[in-house]
Amino acid sequence: MFLRTLQIERVDAQGQRTPCPIAWIDNFAMRNFTNDAVFDDTLPVADGLMEVGLLVPIDLLQERMEAWFRRKGWLVAGEDLRVTEQS
Repeated sequence: MFLRTLQIERVDAQGQRTPCPIAWIDNFAMRNFTNDAVFDDTLPVADGLMEVGLLVPIDLLQERMEAWFRRKGWLVAGEDLRVTEQS
């Protein structure tokens, strides 16, 4: 089911990347587990890492996750989220 591994990073204003804490990723995943079926196949595994199924759209995941992190105050102005698939 979880065939892809994604790297989830916070990018600061200087371009420095740091893995997002698993608590952030888990908070997003648990909120969306019952509210948005497209993200049902997600599993936070470690700081900066999430395993996902083949049907999870990475661009939409990044957009929704970044919006969620901003609402929570975890990402501030000048910071961005970077979601990439590991090979």
